Amino acid sequence: MKPILVEIWSDVVCPFCYIGKRQFEAALARFPGRDAVTVEWKSYQLDPSVKTDPNQKTLERLAAKYGWTQEAARQAMGRVEAMAEGVGLSFRLEDTKVVNTFDAHRFTHFARAHGRQNEAEEALFQAHFCEGANTADAQTLLEIGTRLKLPSSELQSMLAGNSHEDAVKDDLARARSLGIRGVPFFLFNQSLAVSGAQGSDVFLQSLARAGEA
Repeated sequence: MKPILVEIWSDVVCPFCYIGKRQFEAALARFPGRDAVTVEWKSYQLDPSVKTDPNQKTLERLAAKYGWTQEAARQAMGRVEAMAEGVGLSFRLEDTKVVNTFDAHRFTHFARAHGRQNEAEEALFQAHFCEGANTADAQTLLEIGTRLKLPSSELQSMLAGNSHEDAVKDDLARARSLGIRGVPFFLFNQSLAVSGAQGSDVFLQSLARAGEA
Protein backbone atom coordinates (compact mmCIF):
# COMPACT_ATOMS: atom_id res chain seq x y z
CA MET A 1 0.00 0.00 0.00
CA LYS A 2 1.47 3.33 -1.06
CA PRO A 3 1.29 6.30 1.33
CA ILE A 4 -1.91 8.32 1.03
CA LEU A 5 -2.11 12.02 1.87
CA VAL A 6 -5.62 13.34 2.40
CA GLU A 7 -5.91 17.12 2.53
CA ILE A 8 -9.25 18.40 3.82
CA TRP A 9 -10.35 22.00 3.36
CA SER A 10 -13.01 22.93 5.90
CA ASP A 11 -14.40 25.77 7.98
CA VAL A 12 -15.26 25.62 11.67
CA VAL A 13 -18.77 26.99 11.07
CA CYS A 14 -19.60 24.58 8.23
CA PRO A 15 -21.98 21.88 9.52
CA PHE A 16 -21.37 19.70 6.48
CA CYS A 17 -17.65 19.75 7.26
CA TYR A 18 -18.29 18.12 10.63
CA ILE A 19 -20.70 15.63 9.07
CA GLY A 20 -18.17 14.94 6.31
CA LYS A 21 -15.48 14.40 8.94
CA ARG A 22 -17.56 11.66 10.53
CA GLN A 23 -18.27 10.02 7.18
CA PHE A 24 -14.58 10.08 6.27
CA GLU A 25 -13.62 8.64 9.67
CA ALA A 26 -16.11 5.82 9.19
CA ALA A 27 -14.50 5.03 5.84
CA LEU A 28 -11.00 5.23 7.28
CA ALA A 29 -11.94 2.76 10.04
CA ARG A 30 -12.99 0.27 7.33
CA PHE A 31 -9.95 0.86 5.11
CA PRO A 32 -7.35 -1.94 5.37
CA GLY A 33 -4.51 0.45 4.55
CA ARG A 34 -5.47 3.12 7.10
CA ASP A 35 -1.98 3.04 8.69
CA ALA A 36 -0.62 4.45 5.43
CA VAL A 37 -3.02 7.45 5.53
CA THR A 38 -1.95 10.93 6.65
CA VAL A 39 -4.63 13.58 7.11
CA GLU A 40 -3.92 17.30 6.91
CA TRP A 41 -6.61 19.88 7.62
CA LYS A 42 -6.60 23.01 5.49
CA SER A 43 -8.18 26.36 6.26
CA TYR A 44 -11.18 27.70 4.37
CA GLN A 45 -13.52 30.57 5.21
CA LEU A 46 -17.08 30.43 3.95
CA ASP A 47 -17.36 34.19 4.56
CA PRO A 48 -14.14 36.00 5.49
CA SER A 49 -16.04 39.27 5.92
CA VAL A 50 -18.10 38.04 8.89
CA LYS A 51 -17.55 40.04 12.05
CA THR A 52 -17.75 38.08 15.28
CA ASP A 53 -20.98 38.88 17.12
CA PRO A 54 -21.78 36.26 19.77
CA ASN A 55 -25.00 38.11 20.57
CA GLN A 56 -26.41 37.64 17.08
CA LYS A 57 -28.41 34.50 16.51
CA THR A 58 -27.31 32.32 13.61
CA LEU A 59 -31.01 31.79 12.89
CA GLU A 60 -31.49 35.51 12.31
CA ARG A 61 -28.37 35.82 10.19
CA LEU A 62 -29.36 32.84 8.06
CA ALA A 63 -32.83 34.24 7.47
CA ALA A 64 -31.44 37.66 6.51
CA LYS A 65 -28.74 36.20 4.25
CA TYR A 66 -31.15 34.12 2.16
CA GLY A 67 -34.29 36.23 2.50
CA TRP A 68 -36.08 33.50 4.46
CA THR A 69 -38.55 33.74 7.28
CA GLN A 70 -37.18 32.63 10.62
CA GLU A 71 -39.45 29.59 10.45
CA ALA A 72 -37.98 28.60 7.07
CA ALA A 73 -34.48 29.04 8.51
CA ARG A 74 -35.46 26.93 11.52
CA GLN A 75 -36.73 24.16 9.23
CA ALA A 76 -33.48 24.25 7.23
CA MET A 77 -31.53 23.94 10.47
CA GLY A 78 -33.72 21.01 11.46
CA ARG A 79 -32.85 19.17 8.25
CA VAL A 80 -29.14 19.66 8.90
CA GLU A 81 -29.53 18.50 12.50
CA ALA A 82 -31.23 15.35 11.23
CA MET A 83 -28.30 14.70 8.89
CA ALA A 84 -25.94 15.15 11.82
CA GLU A 85 -27.90 12.71 13.95
CA GLY A 86 -27.46 10.16 11.18
CA VAL A 87 -23.71 10.13 11.84
CA GLY A 88 -23.97 10.30 15.62
CA LEU A 89 -23.69 14.07 16.13
CA SER A 90 -26.04 16.17 18.28
CA PHE A 91 -26.09 19.66 16.77
CA ARG A 92 -27.62 22.65 18.56
CA LEU A 93 -27.71 24.99 15.61
CA GLU A 94 -29.90 27.63 17.22
CA ASP A 95 -27.23 28.04 19.91
CA THR A 96 -24.34 28.53 17.48
CA LYS A 97 -22.53 31.86 17.50
CA VAL A 98 -21.83 34.17 14.56
CA VAL A 99 -18.03 34.22 14.42
CA ASN A 100 -15.13 34.96 12.14
CA THR A 101 -13.06 31.79 11.95
CA PHE A 102 -9.60 33.14 11.10
CA ASP A 103 -8.18 32.76 14.62
CA ALA A 104 -9.69 29.29 14.95
CA HIS A 105 -7.80 28.34 11.79
CA ARG A 106 -4.59 29.77 13.25
CA PHE A 107 -5.27 27.62 16.30
CA THR A 108 -5.48 24.46 14.18
CA HIS A 109 -2.14 25.24 12.56
CA PHE A 110 -0.63 25.77 16.01
CA ALA A 111 -2.08 22.41 17.05
CA ARG A 112 -0.65 20.80 13.93
CA ALA A 113 2.82 22.00 14.92
CA HIS A 114 2.32 20.04 18.14
CA GLY A 115 0.88 16.92 16.50
CA ARG A 116 -2.72 17.55 17.58
CA GLN A 117 -4.41 19.05 14.53
CA ASN A 118 -7.11 16.41 14.09
CA GLU A 119 -8.00 16.64 17.78
CA ALA A 120 -8.15 20.43 17.47
CA GLU A 121 -10.52 20.25 14.52
CA GLU A 122 -12.78 17.87 16.42
CA ALA A 123 -12.75 20.08 19.51
CA LEU A 124 -13.60 23.21 17.53
CA PHE A 125 -16.48 21.52 15.70
CA GLN A 126 -17.79 20.15 18.99
CA ALA A 127 -17.52 23.54 20.68
CA HIS A 128 -19.27 25.42 17.87
CA PHE A 129 -22.03 23.02 16.88
CA CYS A 130 -22.75 21.10 20.06
CA GLU A 131 -21.83 23.48 22.90
CA GLY A 132 -22.69 26.90 21.49
CA ALA A 133 -19.21 28.21 22.31
CA ASN A 134 -17.61 31.32 20.83
CA THR A 135 -14.74 29.79 18.87
CA ALA A 136 -13.38 33.23 17.95
CA ASP A 137 -12.79 34.02 21.61
CA ALA A 138 -9.20 33.69 22.84
CA GLN A 139 -10.29 32.31 26.20
CA THR A 140 -12.35 29.60 24.51
CA LEU A 141 -9.37 28.64 22.37
CA LEU A 142 -7.11 28.60 25.44
CA GLU A 143 -9.54 26.29 27.23
CA ILE A 144 -9.64 23.94 24.23
CA GLY A 145 -5.86 24.06 24.04
CA THR A 146 -5.60 23.14 27.71
CA ARG A 147 -7.83 20.11 27.18
CA LEU A 148 -5.61 19.08 24.27
CA LYS A 149 -2.50 19.55 26.45
CA LEU A 150 -1.05 22.19 24.13
CA PRO A 151 1.62 24.46 25.70
CA SER A 152 -0.44 27.26 27.22
CA SER A 153 2.21 29.99 27.25
CA GLU A 154 3.00 29.40 23.57
CA LEU A 155 -0.70 29.34 22.74
CA GLN A 156 -1.31 32.60 24.58
CA SER A 157 1.52 34.25 22.65
CA MET A 158 0.18 32.89 19.39
CA LEU A 159 -3.33 34.18 20.02
CA ALA A 160 -2.03 37.59 21.08
CA GLY A 161 0.07 37.91 17.93
CA ASN A 162 -0.21 36.89 14.31
CA SER A 163 1.75 33.65 14.08
CA HIS A 164 0.38 31.00 11.70
CA GLU A 165 -1.45 33.77 9.83
CA ASP A 166 0.61 33.03 6.72
CA ALA A 167 -0.25 29.32 6.92
CA VAL A 168 -3.96 30.14 6.91
CA LYS A 169 -3.56 32.55 4.01
CA ASP A 170 -1.55 29.95 2.08
CA ASP A 171 -4.38 27.42 2.53
CA LEU A 172 -6.93 29.97 1.33
CA ALA A 173 -4.79 30.85 -1.69
CA ARG A 174 -4.33 27.20 -2.59
CA ALA A 175 -8.07 26.66 -2.33
CA ARG A 176 -8.57 29.45 -4.85
CA SER A 177 -5.94 27.97 -7.18
CA LEU A 178 -7.72 24.60 -7.03
CA GLY A 179 -11.06 26.24 -7.78
CA ILE A 180 -12.58 25.21 -4.45
CA ARG A 181 -15.89 27.01 -4.02
CA GLY A 182 -17.36 25.02 -1.16
CA VAL A 183 -16.36 22.75 1.68
CA PRO A 184 -15.68 20.13 2.80
CA PHE A 185 -13.24 19.40 0.00
CA PHE A 186 -11.05 16.29 0.14
CA LEU A 187 -7.93 15.91 -2.00
CA PHE A 188 -6.29 12.47 -2.13
CA ASN A 189 -2.59 12.45 -3.05
CA GLN A 190 -3.02 15.82 -4.78
CA SER A 191 -4.90 14.19 -7.64
CA LEU A 192 -8.27 12.71 -6.66
CA ALA A 193 -10.86 15.18 -5.37
CA VAL A 194 -14.11 14.58 -3.49
CA SER A 195 -16.38 17.50 -2.69
CA GLY A 196 -19.07 17.61 -0.03
CA ALA A 197 -20.19 15.45 2.89
CA GLN A 198 -20.35 12.27 0.86
CA GLY A 199 -21.30 8.88 2.27
CA SER A 200 -18.57 6.75 3.80
CA ASP A 201 -18.64 4.36 0.81
CA VAL A 202 -17.52 7.19 -1.49
CA PHE A 203 -14.59 7.96 0.78
CA LEU A 204 -13.70 4.30 1.08
CA GLN A 205 -13.59 3.97 -2.70
CA SER A 206 -11.47 7.11 -2.95
CA LEU A 207 -8.99 5.79 -0.40
CA ALA A 208 -8.71 2.53 -2.32
CA ARG A 209 -8.14 4.34 -5.62
CA ALA A 210 -5.53 6.62 -4.07
CA GLY A 211 -3.72 3.62 -2.62
CA GLU A 212 -3.56 1.92 -5.99
CA ALA A 213 -2.70 4.90 -8.18
